Amino acid sequence: MNEMTSLSRRGFMIGVGVAGAGLTISFMGGFGPALAKDAGTAPEVNAWVHIGRDDVVTIRIARSEMGQGTLTGLAQLVAEELHCDWSKVVTEYPTPGTNLARDKVWGEMLTGGSRGIRNSHQYVREGGAAARIMLIEAAAARWKVPAGECTAKDSVITHGPTGRTVTFGAVAEDAAKLAPPTKVPLKDPSTWTIAGKPVKRLDTADKLTGAQIYGADVKLDGMLNASIKACPVRGGKLKSFDQAAVMKMPGVRKVLAVHDDAVAVVADTWWQANSALEALPIEWQGGTPYNSADFEAELEKGLRASDAFVGHKRGDVEAAFAKAAKIVEATYRVPHQNHACMEPMNATVVWTKDSCKAWVPTQDGMSALASVAEAAELPVEKCDVYKLHLGGGFGRRGSSSGDHVSQAVKIAMSMPGTPVKLLWSREEDMEHGFYHPTSRALIRGALDADGNLTGLHIRIAGQSILAALRPEALKDGLDMVTMQGLAPADLAPGMETQALKYTFPNLLVDHAMRNPPVRPGFWRGVNANQNAIYLDCALDEFAHAAGRDKLEFRLAYMKDSPELQAVLKAAAEKSGWGKDDGVHRGLSAFYSFGAYTAACAEVTVDKDGKLKIQRIVAATDPGMAVNPQQIEAQVEGSFVYGLSAMLFQEITFVGGKVQERNFDTYNSMRIEHMPLVETIVMPSGGFWGGVGEPTIAVAAPAVLNAIFAATGKRVRHLPIKDQNLREL
Repeated sequence: MNEMTSLSRRGFMIGVGVAGAGLTISFMGGFGPALAKDAGTAPEVNAWVHIGRDDVVTIRIARSEMGQGTLTGLAQLVAEELHCDWSKVVTEYPTPGTNLARDKVWGEMLTGGSRGIRNSHQYVREGGAAARIMLIEAAAARWKVPAGECTAKDSVITHGPTGRTVTFGAVAEDAAKLAPPTKVPLKDPSTWTIAGKPVKRLDTADKLTGAQIYGADVKLDGMLNASIKACPVRGGKLKSFDQAAVMKMPGVRKVLAVHDDAVAVVADTWWQANSALEALPIEWQGGTPYNSADFEAELEKGLRASDAFVGHKRGDVEAAFAKAAKIVEATYRVPHQNHACMEPMNATVVWTKDSCKAWVPTQDGMSALASVAEAAELPVEKCDVYKLHLGGGFGRRGSSSGDHVSQAVKIAMSMPGTPVKLLWSREEDMEHGFYHPTSRALIRGALDADGNLTGLHIRIAGQSILAALRPEALKDGLDMVTMQGLAPADLAPGMETQALKYTFPNLLVDHAMRNPPVRPGFWRGVNANQNAIYLDCALDEFAHAAGRDKLEFRLAYMKDSPELQAVLKAAAEKSGWGKDDGVHRGLSAFYSFGAYTAACAEVTVDKDGKLKIQRIVAATDPGMAVNPQQIEAQVEGSFVYGLSAMLFQEITFVGGKVQERNFDTYNSMRIEHMPLVETIVMPSGGFWGGVGEPTIAVAAPAVLNAIFAATGKRVRHLPIKDQNLREL
């Protein structure tokens, strides 16, 4: 059945080019009108769909592309409803300044939380469908026939009775003059021919040839380069620096203080700037001598403390423990972690007293624009941000990315009219991140005489991201984000996509907030990652203590979630769960970001304790699958990220300084570590879930549970790198 959407005139915006060379359509319910420019003469196109006389379809993508494939997926959805020739589709980013000037015609520009497609699908599909209707009406008017007798396919409109045809580009100018439709029918997904198919990504060719430009690649006429160093101690300030000591070094143009906690060198090349910065005598003062090892004691106290915020409560947990035949208890721990994007933080800025322009790889164009305007001390309408593909984002380039953008603006302000590119060194990038919060969890399970789980208490002790970045979002002191994947559906707006899908008779999940002097951030998958470890490894322990099959034990508490049952069964079956073949397997299943995911990992551990992850079978149900091949790639990529953290990654502080300053001490998976990943994409339809982050959550617990199957040893503290895995 087709979906029907009622629209107001304000909800559908159309602009006509001055020279009339093309059609530009914008579509976003609840946002104001847009002013289009002629596609033949202006590089700025301000709408979801632009069609030139050459039939090239330019689709404007407001979300960011950082390797996850959102750009291609959104273009597929627009092209599907437009009925255009996919081989003639190209994409462009609108700027956030244009978005503001046109009354936020593209809506939000944040790409995070696996929302790129799941929060955009409706209005981008409507944009494509509306464009198709108007093109058909224009062709019908030209032929003086009823529009109902005409159809569109592959950028060609055909009049059925006579067989006459015309291309989209030939009628685009006429279509642009028409009133927009008030109702837009959307195609039934079962009829999709472009969306839902594994089409080639639109950005792959340029990446392979090197044509793709990232922020680190930006080159402008007369551009200078800057390197920066901020105080290495948390909260410390810049005391002094000896500018004269480096001003005569090759290429150096300027040495300046940035804000009150950093110093930058500007030079002809970045290498010259960074070399001078390394040679620059700098004195720092103050700061908090935070030691992450000492903070572990605070987390441990939090596990038994009385001051905890209740996130999810069902039944009477204490009564269940009082009647338990057996109580199983375990403590798990995750460390601080850095995003460690392959492309370090950077921004290129040109500032004058009348304007400020920035070229930024950002996940949040509107937030980046706000940072630019504030730092530039200019009205926001005099500023803009030109978004680029990201060499990794993972949350670091989201709303908490204003630090390096503000620095770049301040440096450019010292050299009006001169383009300056600020690029952080790898060491700076490692030392000044927004780190994944460290936390511990005490999990207690009450089992009855038959091995049934009658009560579950998960106490999380750890840092709150919202308390640091968005304290106004706390709910009576509770950080809802801490509850990802463990929350009741009604905890807060949006938390229904992070709800616990297991049903336990008696449950308590609470959070003892303990905030160290370290700025936290939304690290890919955020708190769903460790919450899946806490829950799924605990379930494995409970099943083992009860002497029950670990698949059957889990399924018993998923009776209210057939979707979660389905993905778990699919992963287990394809992996060969239950076979007596000597393979050591571990399971995990979790719901987060609106998607159901499961994994079955297979591992070996040799006599020396060396771990080899042989294979992981992953199953995911995101509801709708726009590009199955991209989903498979996302699952594989997410496992690289999640397993790297499990195996190697930990940020530690001594005296307020980060100890891991490059990839020699903050390692990532190499090809030799990567398991074979087999992905089962099983969209059940009816909802739009995430893809990029949900599957991270199941990778680590599946492997940890498989390690126990192989060795009889529980790994409860991450990362694994320094732990003895030799079999008991």
